Amino acid sequence: MDRNEIIFLEDKSRHIRRLIVDEIGKLGVGHIGGCLSAVEGLVVLYYKAMNIDPKNPHMEGRDRFIMSKGHAGPALYAVLADKGYFDISELDTLNRPETNLPSHCDMLKTTGVDMTAGSLGQGISCAVGMAKASKIKKDNAYIYCMVGDGETQEGQVWEAAMFASHSKLNNLIAFTDNNKMQIDGNTKEIVSVEPLADKWAAFGWNVLSVDGHNVEEIYNAIIEAKKSTDKPSMIILDTIKGKGVSFIEAMGAANHSTPISEEQRIKALEELK
Repeated sequence: MDRNEIIFLEDKSRHIRRLIVDEIGKLGVGHIGGCLSAVEGLVVLYYKAMNIDPKNPHMEGRDRFIMSKGHAGPALYAVLADKGYFDISELDTLNRPETNLPSHCDMLKTTGVDMTAGSLGQGISCAVGMAKASKIKKDNAYIYCMVGDGETQEGQVWEAAMFASHSKLNNLIAFTDNNKMQIDGNTKEIVSVEPLADKWAAFGWNVLSVDGHNVEEIYNAIIEAKKSTDKPSMIILDTIKGKGVSFIEAMGAANHSTPISEEQRIKALEELK
């Protein structure tokens, strides 16, 4: 990427964080920590890497993205609205009665969402199925998926990982949002997932580790992952939960899902200018 592209993606990441803070802040509560940590990964995918068309969201052969850590739905909604999948005013309806934007992703409600997020661990299984289907159809699509580090404690994740490598699904590129926290505290104190890179490699995946808030590193990792000829790829994003807003970062694991007052919303938006 040239410098102008990097600046664009960095500015876009800041803008998406403002949208996330605004939609969750207006609601008054939400999974803000894990939404803010996932931003750069989403921005690089939707504004640089993916073959998609917001005007034709069901386009055959399009790349697909599955937010397996479904509580980060508001982050995905901010990106989809900004890309034009639906009117940006809909962000104000987040998790309200009759909304098309529930707190967790729902493909039957939200234009642009490729898979519903159920219990943690299910999303990556769906991504594996989509990648297998794409291979059968020979449509040349890439399937992208984001899991959480806490989600990686689920056994279903590793069943999916094993089948993906067995099937040589090199069209599957997954990300771990490794923000090192989950709802009950620090991941290492609950059930450590380290050494994470070694685990994925042992399951037959091509593994890359990058700064999850560096858009250039993320994009370069995607390009490198596409060189794989016989393995799915896992890109481990080293991230900070609540990234970009000082007082939310300072909450630590408590920012997993937390009330956000109007005063805090305004303060956060000021920080993100």
